[in-house]
Amino acid sequence: MAAPLKEQALALAGVAQAARLVDQVARTGSYPERFLAASIRSLFQFDPPDTAAVYDGLPGVKLGLDTLAAILANRQAPEHREVVRYVFSLLYLERRFAADPERMAVVRSRLEHASFKAEHFSSHVGPVCHSLAGIYQDTLSTLRFRIKVTGSAQHLQDPRMADTVRALLLAGVRSAHLWRQLGGRRWRLVFERRRLLAACQALSRELGVV
Repeated sequence: MAAPLKEQALALAGVAQAARLVDQVARTGSYPERFLAASIRSLFQFDPPDTAAVYDGLPGVKLGLDTLAAILANRQAPEHREVVRYVFSLLYLERRFAADPERMAVVRSRLEHASFKAEHFSSHVGPVCHSLAGIYQDTLSTLRFRIKVTGSAQHLQDPRMADTVRALLLAGVRSAHLWRQLGGRRWRLVFERRRLLAACQALSRELGVV
């Protein structure tokens, strides 16, 4: 298996993890802290030594790897419907975002400014998500294409949960951009589905039992 495909699988797992977390937060108002933290921290990895480092190592994106593998194995499964929609929406939104260099520069500048908060948020994710949600609202949500998040009105109307969802959408776009930088293309999801699934499974084997 070629290393580039493995790297693409990792970045795409980052998209899948953000999508899975968005769905979980919107429906249940809960989330696994370790994976939320890894996805949020990925936004502050400006010059990572490798793809795994974006997520604090392979364990940080395990949820995404499991999710991506399940989708690639059976995309039509009803339980994957909303997550698949979010994944493709994030990939599409990233294309619109990448076509606007000025907007990208604003996001990069604001992320750098907000990065100091991320150094101390291990048990206080709320303030960081609030900052990231503001970045998302001021930039990505002003594009013509907007991602519609569905779930429980109770949770979506909770300001803290809404901030978390927007922060995760921003993280998903970051991973989508990384995926494309690594050579990822939407056609690969169809024509190289089995190879991508094998890459996910190989990465999961590297993790072992975590």
